[in-house]
Amino acid sequence: MKSLISTHPVFSLGFRIFFLLAGFAALALIILWQQMTQGTIAPPYFTGTYWHAHEMLLGYTVAVIAGFLLTAVSNWTGKITLQGDALVGLSLLWLYGRILPFYAGLLPDGLIALVDFAFLPALTFVIARTLIQTKKYRNLVFVGLLGLLTLGNALIHIQMLELCETSAAAGIQLVLATIVLMILVIAGRVFPFFAEKGLKGVLIPRNQTADIVAIGSAATLFLLQLLDVSGTFLALVALLTAGLNAWRLANWFVFRIWFVPLLWVLYLGYGWLILGFIFTAFAAWGLILPSFALHAFTVGGIGVLTIGMMARVSLGHTGRAMKASNTIAIAFGLLNVAALFRVILPAAIISWSNVLIYCATLAWLGAFGLFLFVYLPILTAERKS
Repeated sequence: MKSLISTHPVFSLGFRIFFLLAGFAALALIILWQQMTQGTIAPPYFTGTYWHAHEMLLGYTVAVIAGFLLTAVSNWTGKITLQGDALVGLSLLWLYGRILPFYAGLLPDGLIALVDFAFLPALTFVIARTLIQTKKYRNLVFVGLLGLLTLGNALIHIQMLELCETSAAAGIQLVLATIVLMILVIAGRVFPFFAEKGLKGVLIPRNQTADIVAIGSAATLFLLQLLDVSGTFLALVALLTAGLNAWRLANWFVFRIWFVPLLWVLYLGYGWLILGFIFTAFAAWGLILPSFALHAFTVGGIGVLTIGMMARVSLGHTGRAMKASNTIAIAFGLLNVAALFRVILPAAIISWSNVLIYCATLAWLGAFGLFLFVYLPILTAERKS
């Protein structure tokens, strides 16, 4: 017999609960991080800045990935991946992974690590099972990418458990690289389709060569970073990666996207990834701090693209018109402002960094506050016919 909770619309398909969890996490995790930097709250199980990096990538971003893949795989296969009690269980596992680190000292570190680590293997199993049962082998690439995320998370926990002294940084680097590569793969599938659906009479050319070289160059760059390659060679590869991805994005560009918020938010998000590659080159030459490249990828690329994808997927899969409200368009703008104040302006005016980062924090919180204001009622209501 199903529980009353599991029959609620929010547990009818993965995107509903995980996009809601991601929205609340985007607010809570940043507020908690601000308190930690001010010394109001002591860092939990994760030491130093690792909590912030882990939670924004393997907490917030993985929640978005889970919601997207659980829904996308259902579309690709025609088979529901997860719903009801099973979806309640998976979402609770994600939630416990966020909460238990604050009980460090009261609970065994091994238990804290196990609960957080278990989420990605569980998600991978659900995705892989559905794809294999329906023989959609082409999409098993996402199973491989989830495997890399799992490996990265393991490397982080290995250091937190004091089994290794230096694995966490490599784990964070691997997780970030995998997320960016996952975005690049998904972008090739959805950007042309979304543009054609959103702009009447537009046909976006598909260029498989551009896709392969753009994604391949990014993979090469990230591999070089994992191998600790630096200096001019890394900078040149980073600039090549930026150029190839700019070429790829230009193939999809139509000026009319600027009149459709659900489109321009995705294109701007991809633009922040390209800036991340450029800033990686500048950092390799010692012109800027590596943190500016990192936040171009995270606040700009991941942040802007995830809020755009959540907004679009939520409308499409709840039977609503594929049109962003003015409120959500403002949220898109605020998130780009957050990236501007966190990445570009501090790189240009280093002495103002603290004030600019504070402004970026307010813009981020404003963006996701508006997202929840608009989408909380949508994600918790029955699908429109």
